[in-house]
Amino acid sequence: MKLIKPTLAVLAIGLTACESNVKPAPTPAPVVVADCVFPNQQAAPGWVCHEPLPGLEVQATGISEKSAAGVAFMTNRAKADALANLAEQFKVKVSKMVKNYIGTTGMGSAETIDAAASSTIKTISSQTLSNAKIYKSRTGPEGRMFILVGLDEAKTRAEVEKAVKTSMKNEKALWQEFKAKQSHDEMAAGIAAMED
Repeated sequence: MKLIKPTLAVLAIGLTACESNVKPAPTPAPVVVADCVFPNQQAAPGWVCHEPLPGLEVQATGISEKSAAGVAFMTNRAKADALANLAEQFKVKVSKMVKNYIGTTGMGSAETIDAAASSTIKTISSQTLSNAKIYKSRTGPEGRMFILVGLDEAKTRAEVEKAVKTSMKNEKALWQEFKAKQSHDEMAAGIAAMED
């Protein structure tokens, strides 16, 4: 019994000493996953995945597949795709602005508000967004062309005003009810100044 106690003490000290020399297994480094990737999973700029670019009120991305026709052809196709996408986003924005403006001024019933918004967005197409410009372009790793087009706040306001005025000319009877309360120019400027 006398030998057991010292032996246990030596074993305990030895095990403790060995334990302090044991190094923990290294933890694997965390895998960093890009927020935005090209189709082949390589990291891509955020705007390719529709992340907002500071300074742009409305923006859209267009893509063109790799083509033997060359970079100019791919750029034109990607720009056309981006403008079509921009027009769709712009229609939603303008519809909200028209509805907000007419609704808050108390100028019409729900039906006339919807009709005015619908009339306005019918006048918008990718060709009407003449102030839109290319802000970024990038050829992806697989040869696709990516283009970012957009409108800043001032250009957005100008395009909204233009769309509303065109709608007023095309749908005179519909807008007549509102004209009695404000001039078309005042109304178009007011709608363009609305936040959606």
